[in-house]
Amino acid sequence: MSDASSVVAVIDDLHRESEELDRLVAGLDRDGWVRITPAPRWTIAHQIAHLTWTDHAALLAVTDADAFADEVKKAIATPDTFVDQGADEGAAQPPDRLLTAWRAGRTGLEDALRAAPAGTRFPWYGPPMSVASMATGRLMETWAHGQDIADALGVQREPTDRLRHVARIGVRARDFAFAAHGLPAPTEEFRVELQSPAGDVWTHGPADAPQRVTGPALDFCLLVTQRAHRTDLAVHAQGPDADRWLDIAQAFAGPPGTGRPPQGARR
Repeated sequence: MSDASSVVAVIDDLHRESEELDRLVAGLDRDGWVRITPAPRWTIAHQIAHLTWTDHAALLAVTDADAFADEVKKAIATPDTFVDQGADEGAAQPPDRLLTAWRAGRTGLEDALRAAPAGTRFPWYGPPMSVASMATGRLMETWAHGQDIADALGVQREPTDRLRHVARIGVRARDFAFAAHGLPAPTEEFRVELQSPAGDVWTHGPADAPQRVTGPALDFCLLVTQRAHRTDLAVHAQGPDADRWLDIAQAFAGPPGTGRPPQGARR
């Protein structure tokens, strides 16, 4: 697959992931929108508001670098509160207005990503992002926050091969996870082998690497997005550094998250 085809493919998958989540929330009544999710204090409305807010920031990064720079300054000024503040403001809107804003924002971002010239890189809160990286990051967040919503609604989502993108971010973020915990990154690559929803095996890293991670792709994605506790998942490590990684893995930027408590038989 060419680079251009790969970019189109991930944007297409972002569109599908968003549409799947849209179907989950579109029919909710007002009580549904204020239902608490596993994220502390966040309702379903907060989850959608956060996606709306981040899509807007991404659209600015793609289309107006100066305006995005102003957003970065706000984040630097209030590093501990700016994410929750954006979610609070969005969640305070009437549900129909919030849903309309989310749909418009994600469509605008999708259109802008499709129109971006090949090789373009955009500013972000961390390192600059390519078109494919921006789309992949938005897909990962849409899937992860969608999991919070599904859990709140008691819905079992059918995993898809779109998880490939989430898994890839999780693998690539290995060294960042160690740094976020003030730990030196391992000097050697790991082998990661994941069973896809379709039954294939997705692989990352050298085949002969002594340190390895194996398991279902869904469980790995739940782990690196911190949507489930390691003890509730069938992800296994071979080697001390790989084992440590599974305790601290995160696919998202920012400080280490609090994760989810073990559910045991309740999961």
